[in-house]
Amino acid sequence: MIAYLLRRILYAIPILIGVNLLTFALFFVVNTPDDMARMHLGTKRVTPQAISNWKAEHGYAMPLFYDADAPDIKKITQTIFFEKSVRMFVLDFGSSDDGRDIWHEIKSRAGPSLAIAVPVFIIGLLVNTTFALLMVFFRATYLDFWGVVLCVGLMSISGLFYIIAGQFLIAKLWHLLPISGFSGGIDGLRFIILPVVVSIVAGIGSGARWYRTIFLEEIAKDYVRTARAKGLSEWRVLFRHVLQNGMIPILTGAVVVLPLLFMGSLITESFFGIPGLGSYTIDAIQSQDFAIVRAMVFIGSALYIIGLLLTDISYTLADPRVRLQ
Repeated sequence: MIAYLLRRILYAIPILIGVNLLTFALFFVVNTPDDMARMHLGTKRVTPQAISNWKAEHGYAMPLFYDADAPDIKKITQTIFFEKSVRMFVLDFGSSDDGRDIWHEIKSRAGPSLAIAVPVFIIGLLVNTTFALLMVFFRATYLDFWGVVLCVGLMSISGLFYIIAGQFLIAKLWHLLPISGFSGGIDGLRFIILPVVVSIVAGIGSGARWYRTIFLEEIAKDYVRTARAKGLSEWRVLFRHVLQNGMIPILTGAVVVLPLLFMGSLITESFFGIPGLGSYTIDAIQSQDFAIVRAMVFIGSALYIIGLLLTDISYTLADPRVRLQ
């Protein structure tokens, strides 16, 4: 297991380096610092002096990869590539346009994002699994038919509809919960309930329908027929055998989402006023704060690679028949 884990980590390193190089090329080769200065200044006729001043203020006046005029090692370190790209590997993301430390902002905003994402992930997994098992148990009946119809209907509705409908009914019409906002401590629970419920309801359609397909594949296998032939009840077959084996692909697929929980939800956090990483990214895009956008792209890539690594490990742990290669 340790050798397998080390190999997977070594495979992930060049992938992260490649993603970092691609991001750098998109931000500084395709979209040059001069282009970023023009977009940020927001005027049609920008003077060369204004562009030079903006580049100097934001650290974009240096050469891209190599500074021939600098001494020794500074030929490489005094470049945009080293300052804006290589430093990310040690979590040095620099400062945003308003002068705030990006890494400090990320750490402070990770809590609100997790406060929403973790309950949605855990409760949503339980709800979707229960609903899928219920449809499988009553398969080929009206309950199964209308359950699938409900899932397809829920999948067909935009996520924005659930957010707007939840805010209108629960917050504005019934005055049960705040329409938006966030606060820490126990008092913050009333701000969390509505976005959590809305997110869970929005994900029931796709989640339950996918889990139902997995359980139906399991219930048609030979070991299930053998269990029935031994006289086991349908409930025992479903929960003792089908659920146990069906959860292997479900859990391995869910593990890849775990690191991405830190990134938050762009739409949910923006509509509910949650000061998390999702709204942080949206605000950076709207204000054209390129330093924050680069940092979030890098963190998102790193977390996704970690998620794939955890998926491989979880699959080998969940199914010991898999040979580690």
